[in-house]
Amino acid sequence: MKRVLLPVLALALPLAACATPETRLRTGLQNAGLSKAMSACMAERMVDRLSLLQLRRLSALGSLKDKHVADLTLDQFFRKVRALKDPEILTVSTSSAAVCALR
Repeated sequence: MKRVLLPVLALALPLAACATPETRLRTGLQNAGLSKAMSACMAERMVDRLSLLQLRRLSALGSLKDKHVADLTLDQFFRKVRALKDPEILTVSTSSAAVCALR
């Protein structure tokens, strides 16, 4: 069993590392409760405007999702973003949400 598992893990680990910051952010926004379309649009815009640390902090918002709420409103999302206390994240998130809402 170990002989089979080790090669499988050796192949899977490099693939897991291939996830782009945009993919991670999109997944984090979806996990936070934003729709797939809004998450994809916002992640595409935000990935070029924020640092990797800021993107990681935003992605982590998904762990704060309220399990009783199916979709997060933008107001609820921005409350979470404001709690990060990073004006640049808030500015980029707000402008990205505005542009994506108009698409």
